[in-house]
Amino acid sequence: MMSLMVHLKTAGHLRGKGDRMAKVTFRGLSFYSRVAENCEDVAHFNEIFRWPIASRLDGNEMLEIQVYNYSKVFSNRLVGTFCMVLQKVAEEGHLELTDTLIDDNNTSIKTSVTIEIRYQSMDGSVGVWSDGEFLDVPEDRDGMFAFETESLLSGQSRGSGTSPGRSLQGSIPTFRKAGKGVFSAMKLGKIRSSRDDHKRGDEPAVLDMEDLDRKAMRLAGFVDPDTISLASVTAVTTNVSNKRSKPDIKMEPSSGRPVDYQISITVIEARQLIGLNMDPVVCVEIGDDKKYTSMKESTNCPYYNEYFVFDFHVPPDVMFDKIIKLSVIHSKNLLRSGTLVGTFKMDVGTVYSQPEHQFYHKWAILSDPDDITAGCKGYVKCDIAVVGKGDNIKTPHKANETDEDELEGNLLLPEGIPVERQWARFYVKIYRAEGLPKMNTNIMANVKKAFIGENRDLVDPYVQVQFAGQKGKTSVQKSSYEPIWNEQVVFTELFPPLCKRIKVQIRDSDKVNDVAIGTHFVDLRKISNDGDKGFLPTLGPAWANMYGSTRQYTLMDEHQDLNEGLGEGVSFRARLLLSVAVEILDTTSPELMSSTEVQVESVSNISESATGKIDEFFLFGSFLEATMIDRKIGDKAISFEITIGNYGNQIDGVSKPSSRKKKKKDSENEEEESELIHNSSDDEADEDGDLVSVSSTPPMKPVITDRNYFHLPYFEKKPCVYIKSWWQDQRRRLYNSNMMDKIADKLEEGVNDVQEIIKTEKAFPERRLRGVLEELSVGCSRFVTLANKDVNQAGRTKLDRERLKSCMREMDSMGQQAKQIRTQVKKNIVKEKLKLVHNFLQKLRFLADEPQHSIPDVFIWMMSNNKRIAYARVQSSDTQEKKQHCNVYSFCPQLPGKKGFGPAGWTVQSKLELYLWLGLNKQRKDFLSGLPNGFEEIKSAKMSHGLHSVPPVSLVYNMKQVFQLRAHMYQARSLFAADNSGLSDPFARVFFSTHSQVTEILSETLCPTWDQLLVFDDVELFGEASELRDDPPIIVVEIFDQDTVGKAEFIGRTFAKPTIKMCDEHYGPPRFPPQLEYYQIYRGNHAAGELLAAFELLQIGQGGRDDLPPLEGPTDSERGPILPVPLGIRPILSRYRIEVLFWGLRDLKRINLAQVDRPRVDIECAGRGVQSVLIQNYKKNPNFSTLVKWFEVDLPENELLHPPLNIRVVDCRAFGRYILVGSHAVSSLRRFIYTTPDKASNNWATAGTEEESDRDKKQKKKKKKKGGVEEEEETDERMLDWWSKYFASIETLKEVYDKELESEYGNFEDWLHTFNLYRGKAGDDDEQALDDDRIVGRFKGSLCMYKLPVSEEITREAGFDPNMGMFQSIPHNDPINVLVRVYVVRATDLHPADINGKADPYVVIKLGKSEVKDKENYISKQLNPVFGKSFDIEATFPMESMLTVSVYDWDLVGTDDLIGETKIDLENRFYSKYRATCGISSNYSVHGYNVWRDPLKPSQILAKLCKDGKIDGPHYGPGGRVKVANRIFQGPTEIEDENGLKKQTEEHLALTVLTHWEEIPRVGCKLVPEHVETRPLLNPDKPGIEQGRIEMWVDMFPMDMPAPGPAIDTAPRKPKRYELRVIIWNTDEVILEDDDYFTGEKSSDIFVRGWLKGQQEDRQDTDVHYHSLTGEGNFNWRFVFPFDYLMAEEKIVISKKESMFSWDETEYKIPPRLTLQVWDADHFSADDFLGAIELDLNRFPRGAKTAKQCSLAMIRNEQELPTISIFKQKRVKGWWPFVARDENDEMELTGKVEAELHLVTAEEAEKSPVGLGRNEPDPLEKPNRPDTSLMWFLGPLKSIRYFIWHNYRWQILKVLALILLLLMLGVFLYSLPGYLVKKMLGA
Repeated sequence: MMSLMVHLKTAGHLRGKGDRMAKVTFRGLSFYSRVAENCEDVAHFNEIFRWPIASRLDGNEMLEIQVYNYSKVFSNRLVGTFCMVLQKVAEEGHLELTDTLIDDNNTSIKTSVTIEIRYQSMDGSVGVWSDGEFLDVPEDRDGMFAFETESLLSGQSRGSGTSPGRSLQGSIPTFRKAGKGVFSAMKLGKIRSSRDDHKRGDEPAVLDMEDLDRKAMRLAGFVDPDTISLASVTAVTTNVSNKRSKPDIKMEPSSGRPVDYQISITVIEARQLIGLNMDPVVCVEIGDDKKYTSMKESTNCPYYNEYFVFDFHVPPDVMFDKIIKLSVIHSKNLLRSGTLVGTFKMDVGTVYSQPEHQFYHKWAILSDPDDITAGCKGYVKCDIAVVGKGDNIKTPHKANETDEDELEGNLLLPEGIPVERQWARFYVKIYRAEGLPKMNTNIMANVKKAFIGENRDLVDPYVQVQFAGQKGKTSVQKSSYEPIWNEQVVFTELFPPLCKRIKVQIRDSDKVNDVAIGTHFVDLRKISNDGDKGFLPTLGPAWANMYGSTRQYTLMDEHQDLNEGLGEGVSFRARLLLSVAVEILDTTSPELMSSTEVQVESVSNISESATGKIDEFFLFGSFLEATMIDRKIGDKAISFEITIGNYGNQIDGVSKPSSRKKKKKDSENEEEESELIHNSSDDEADEDGDLVSVSSTPPMKPVITDRNYFHLPYFEKKPCVYIKSWWQDQRRRLYNSNMMDKIADKLEEGVNDVQEIIKTEKAFPERRLRGVLEELSVGCSRFVTLANKDVNQAGRTKLDRERLKSCMREMDSMGQQAKQIRTQVKKNIVKEKLKLVHNFLQKLRFLADEPQHSIPDVFIWMMSNNKRIAYARVQSSDTQEKKQHCNVYSFCPQLPGKKGFGPAGWTVQSKLELYLWLGLNKQRKDFLSGLPNGFEEIKSAKMSHGLHSVPPVSLVYNMKQVFQLRAHMYQARSLFAADNSGLSDPFARVFFSTHSQVTEILSETLCPTWDQLLVFDDVELFGEASELRDDPPIIVVEIFDQDTVGKAEFIGRTFAKPTIKMCDEHYGPPRFPPQLEYYQIYRGNHAAGELLAAFELLQIGQGGRDDLPPLEGPTDSERGPILPVPLGIRPILSRYRIEVLFWGLRDLKRINLAQVDRPRVDIECAGRGVQSVLIQNYKKNPNFSTLVKWFEVDLPENELLHPPLNIRVVDCRAFGRYILVGSHAVSSLRRFIYTTPDKASNNWATAGTEEESDRDKKQKKKKKKKGGVEEEEETDERMLDWWSKYFASIETLKEVYDKELESEYGNFEDWLHTFNLYRGKAGDDDEQALDDDRIVGRFKGSLCMYKLPVSEEITREAGFDPNMGMFQSIPHNDPINVLVRVYVVRATDLHPADINGKADPYVVIKLGKSEVKDKENYISKQLNPVFGKSFDIEATFPMESMLTVSVYDWDLVGTDDLIGETKIDLENRFYSKYRATCGISSNYSVHGYNVWRDPLKPSQILAKLCKDGKIDGPHYGPGGRVKVANRIFQGPTEIEDENGLKKQTEEHLALTVLTHWEEIPRVGCKLVPEHVETRPLLNPDKPGIEQGRIEMWVDMFPMDMPAPGPAIDTAPRKPKRYELRVIIWNTDEVILEDDDYFTGEKSSDIFVRGWLKGQQEDRQDTDVHYHSLTGEGNFNWRFVFPFDYLMAEEKIVISKKESMFSWDETEYKIPPRLTLQVWDADHFSADDFLGAIELDLNRFPRGAKTAKQCSLAMIRNEQELPTISIFKQKRVKGWWPFVARDENDEMELTGKVEAELHLVTAEEAEKSPVGLGRNEPDPLEKPNRPDTSLMWFLGPLKSIRYFIWHNYRWQILKVLALILLLLMLGVFLYSLPGYLVKKMLGA
């Protein structure tokens, strides 16, 4: 009998004195020790516990000992816990140890226990204990044997009272927190002996954990494993999924490819613009595109509400660097550009990084770029959204906009940016550059040399810096490869800037056009930190390396884009020494330059050593293999070249500077002295001797691998290269980056592993996540301790020091957070926590990216025939001397630049395995340390001077291992469709080292099941066995489509690593046989399917192949010599039945111009299948006559391995021909697996609480309809209409869905699914949207699969129809006539279709053959039209079931353009159990705007639902109760008809049940309520980008039911006609503008101007009060403003022609704002503006009672003061202040006005009309103005001016003009005779 014995000897170092007791737990079974009484320091227990065990002791099982202070009265107090993993015991059978305990908080305490454990195993197991046997164990030691669960859960003490009588809560935490102790033992491998260590390195640690948990659970009564025992602390730190970290071979660069973007900007309004009486226009500028709003006159707060759309097709980097600039311009017109008020700048990237990629209703702060001392120049409220392909934008629904009127809280700034931004200077200092390439051709140079006799450098460089939309340039250094500028470019911009990157570009100045030599981006986020201990942006001085196209100069450089910074550079171009600094400006200081123009100034030179001491570096590389060489280049000899900077580049590398500098001291040889490269001329006779760099391998002819690929025969002999180079020694930076990158890599690997576990549904993802977090926190703390040593060694630059500090802070806090999250991880929230960990990963990657470069990257070029073919680029930081790590890289060199886009980028040029080492020349001795062992060096023959340190020319491996690779290729799924039929003929080709093999070709499928084992015999790998085991070579699997003619077409590729078995290991669990796994197949950057396979690499030992696990021979005679996948690996199958519901086919397109007439559907899965009946006439009825068929098939038990199910539609033509119409592969059958409905859940409690909640709802409804304001008296029912309901719902977001209805209800696929049929080749572009073009129709039906045999009870149910299988109670699919009623409410944010940036939209509705065009009711020049229409169409399902609602743009000439359309599948809605035919209202009424729309009353609907669902009910009872399916609902029972009479009714009760239908067991689901859905409008020309949205809903009524009532009236509300009467009584304290001619006293000639809709439309002026000396004016003047007003939207509606050329009037909606201005009248010059006030008629401050109380505060504190609405008050009188801005833009009070506002409706205005001014009817009395006649004496002229001039000025002017004319005539006549006589006589 096997048993485990624990001898518990003592517990020591206890505190205090008292009784102690211990509890020992194993496999969930606890023993309690006796109580050791009155012991002080040590408790001697000396007891032996024995567990008889039936199953082997597993190395991962735990023993737990808890020590308690025992108390007779109170509950026992836990001293500490000791946990250990019994791994060592399992291996050795005996163990003695003393170890410390840990307390509740996981901290170690002094107390220790001493124990001895023996494990005695016997061969031949005795059968597992069942739970029953457990319970029969005799209670031997009088109650010492208490069950863990018993004591935990019951909390009673048993036997002699020794069990700790603690409650459940008390005791579990001790388990859950058993952190460190568990860890110290659980780090699988701390106790494991070291020889064993590398052998078990990659064992999935989870397999063993499961049994442990099962055993723990067996007693725990099956509680969630997370709440009990170890599960909550267990962390797994080894990878679980076999997919060793995916080899990160990246294919096809993605960054430079252009993508579609659409930026939409709505300029809503502006506020507080600074300036007097201005006419503002807003200009929106993105990059070089400008668009303007219309001009608003004479206002400081214009309202525009104009929408602009910009479309771009550019690469993402270019897009996100573009600047969005909003500027407000004052009085711009055709002739002049206007004056700039202020601007706001932000880059597109900032918007894109916002949530939902948008800012909605935010205020942008304007600042004046020409005067930075001035403050804010005003605010512009706007929406900005950036939409890429496939992003969808959610517009927040807001009905009333009061909440955004608060400016400060809604500024247009990203999170975390302070509201008050300060101005700052950004200094970009440009010192010098090195290593520039030639930029002119040699011919010109030679000509020049011949003529002038001078040799010049062929480049004229200057540097251009771009930031925040501004550019600065340094001077041009004529012909210099090493220009020295020493200049700085200064930008003045607000800080923090809303632009992320500074672009620094070296350009070559040229007479024709300047071209970029190289580009470097400085990311401000990386060189600053905004935390409270952060620092301003700072950089350098540091060298920035620039990469771009290859260096040889050609006139037309095909890779010029690379030099502009698009895409990944393929070669080193130059390096530039620069620094960046920022200084915050003090705008108050007087000597400040106030303009923001870019300045360029010179700066002093910096010392050579500022960037670090120059040191000699040594780069060594060895090529271990070069395989998969493309056959196009396979016929010529191939060599590889490695370069670092310009070193090693022999073709086009070094441009020698012409003016040879005198050589400095040799140690400081300049990098460009090219002799060093070609021929090192060091004078010191050090051991290097004449070490010549060897930068390329000798050319070699490739050898054929198979028909597509070649390989280079690098077998045992591996060629080497080495380069010496000189750089500044900045390894410190690299180390820190590398440490963070390492942590990030580990984290990424862990995160991928967790995702893999979740995806493949393995057990315990939470444990793996805990392990990941633990590794992260350990990594972080290690980083901090290592970095701490660095802190004192000050870095070179300020950024180095600050960055180190901030990295340490970030890493520290990240480590803390990781620890904290680790304790919170539970099974149910793994996914949420995983998101957080993803954020950590992004942050780590961000931190690790070092902004200050040091050594340039290493490039490996593959050369053929001295031409560069393909390149790979390695960051120099990765190649740093790592002493232990293996620096072996695998990569596939790619084609440079744009050549790498598209199909060319998918083909592999070659695959390299290469070793690189980079380090200081002094430490060169280590350079071979990282190579796989087992080689000897071969030196070059010339170097035989006995120099031992010369690097080898090649390495020869004399150790080689022979392996057999078995590739188990089971199946692939969701492959890319490569043929025109929409299918492929796939086969797979597997490459390993220099071998390749192919699977068989399976024709016409996207989901091939090859079930084939490929055996690669005698694969030779070089190096030590143990190293190979840890890091085997990569297997490449490529999948092709076989074509009858021509070459096979590439489908995709995936990489895998095999599981390795060395010859001394056992072939058995847990690692062997390996599991089948899914590998993602990529085609370029896009997924192209998944491969299900397993790979094992078995070492062939001394005994040859006979030692390997045997292979079965080919089993299937038909398949010939093909080996199947062996049994242990292929999945276990069981019998399933698949039932198919055939409903019908829809929208089949023509095939080869012929229509589909007699289609049939074939279903196939795992080689079995079934065919539908033939549809006899597709046009007449596209539905199938037999609905359900089934077939049986053997499928794997594991659902994840289920093969896909293929649906194909064929058309049966004459003479027995079949043509494939289209096909669909259902990749996962999971959602169709049938589960038996739960019988137990039928007895529900009654719903007694329904009553009050229902009443509340009613209350709410009432309140809501009032527009949300409660104080209002009960609104008249007649006032309410459908729109009141709509606006009320928007506010509560109740029944207005902001997306399509389908997405809310799972596409209405509750039983009827739609499968798209595809045909034709899949699109190769990134745009997956092209798939829509491949859809040739849709199959409607469903699937249901279940394991056989099926349980009896289902088939025994009453009314079970065996023909229908599991699809019981499904309606018939005979044709049915339906009335479809489509309500279109409104459209929003339409894409402009006309040149003027507007559109004239109207609605078109298509269903089958019927089409309704609403062309005559188009809405002029509107992008947010309100249609409010309903359309009725009769249709017959199934023939006409796809409804298309389109919005077109009306054009006077030419055809109308489609703006966008949306399609709705009505059939699925019609048949859905969610009952989407007619939404159910929330209350039932028989009249009014809320009338019940459905022809069936609620009670009829309920009765039908109960009957269909076979439910008991409904039973209506007394007292307003109804019982359905054992549930009781309550509700009101009375209803009012039109005449207000009350009647008894059951409808409300029935409606209550319907609204709570989801609570009914078994058949319940949420019924579709009355609703409005918002659908995006799409345009086929611009796939994937929304063109606007449409709000609508659809009702459907079967024609065989009673006819529905008339459609609800949703016509847009007609605005109501009002008249606003404003009486200006008096003014006071108006500022005085004029000076008297004679006396010089101040006075003003005051008049008041007012308007409501706009200055031109309806401005009115009072008469003038002349010569007011005190600023007092008396007017008694009435303005009358008639206007049309929409109550619900709070907008005035104006219709006017936009210009004289407009065809029709355009409707505008503007907020109701009354503007009153006070002016000083002038006779000769323009009148002077003195002040103004704007009153928003909905909310304006109450006027002051007297002029004294009227002050500026009424305007300033508008937010705090109570406001009133004229629409409620009707009549208001009071004093209001006039304000204007003075020179310093401060508000000042310029007068006060006493006015009376009176609002009347049009009807009232007709009844009591009033006159304008002081006219009849209802005239106002004349104002009592002081007499001006006294002023004759003071200033007679002035009085004349008043009395005569003012009244008769025109007459006087006319008379004067006449007199002048007469005079001239007189003079003419007078002098004419004399002149004539003169002429005649010729004097």
